[in-house]
Amino acid sequence: MRRSAALIGPLAVLGASTCFALSYVVIKWPGTPGSVIAWWRLAVATVFWWVFLAYRHVAKGAPFPSRTTWKYVTPAALLFGANIAVMFTGATKTSVAHLEFINALAPIVLAPLGFLFFKEHPQWKALRWGIFSFTGIAIVLSFGPANGVATLEGDLLVATAFCAFLGYLLLTKRARAHGVTTVDFMAVMMPVAMVAATPVALLIAYDSFIPDNPKTWASIFILAVLTGVVAHGLLVFAQRIVPIATISMIQAGQPATSTFLAWVFLGETISLNQAPGMALVIIGSILVVITGQRSLSNSRKFIS
Repeated sequence: MRRSAALIGPLAVLGASTCFALSYVVIKWPGTPGSVIAWWRLAVATVFWWVFLAYRHVAKGAPFPSRTTWKYVTPAALLFGANIAVMFTGATKTSVAHLEFINALAPIVLAPLGFLFFKEHPQWKALRWGIFSFTGIAIVLSFGPANGVATLEGDLLVATAFCAFLGYLLLTKRARAHGVTTVDFMAVMMPVAMVAATPVALLIAYDSFIPDNPKTWASIFILAVLTGVVAHGLLVFAQRIVPIATISMIQAGQPATSTFLAWVFLGETISLNQAPGMALVIIGSILVVITGQRSLSNSRKFIS
């Protein structure tokens, strides 16, 4: 059983990371405002999860999410809705490389936040390697190709969404710590996230809120399954059996995967000058995780 869990957990994280990497290609594919795709993706995912809940209730007598579940999930869901609406909009206004390498800073920023909000004890010495990642981000953002699709507006939108995503992760940890199951979490999160995503979609793209072309609808349904069901479901599942350090290690390679997929499917390019920055981001993230794990192991040996 332990060997099975040791294999299934990391595979779940790898599957989620691959789905997320591919999702940004799908978002940019139809050329539709990202906030519109985000809203309809949430709507389709909401229908899926509540149909599943209804089936489970009828077939097995499983209860619907309790009031307590709604209380703990709602704050995380509102931030997730804001994150996805703004992130999808930013994705259509900047390059996948910029988007992914900004988001790659999450594990480094989360460590001190975990200390502040959950009294966790991060390995502070390990975080010094984060300087590599922050230096790398500066290089990636400063040396894009002249004919690239990245814009300052898009990068600022992504940075804003990044902050919302950090809040979502922290509040997700809080909800999971209170025993909220994967299915209940996902079923509550999707409709509540729509509440936060609605004003963003209407403000940015009120005149195209109802998609009018097959490519947009195809991207919506692909994303609803790819990220709204599969990726987030795998990640929430993995959080219960995989250490956060392992999750971070596996996800460290996602920016490179996304950049490669954007080159293959969208024709997005990067400049040679950006390559060292991308390498620094990934190396910095991996060193933070490895050093942190070693420090933690040494501490446990000393205590024992």
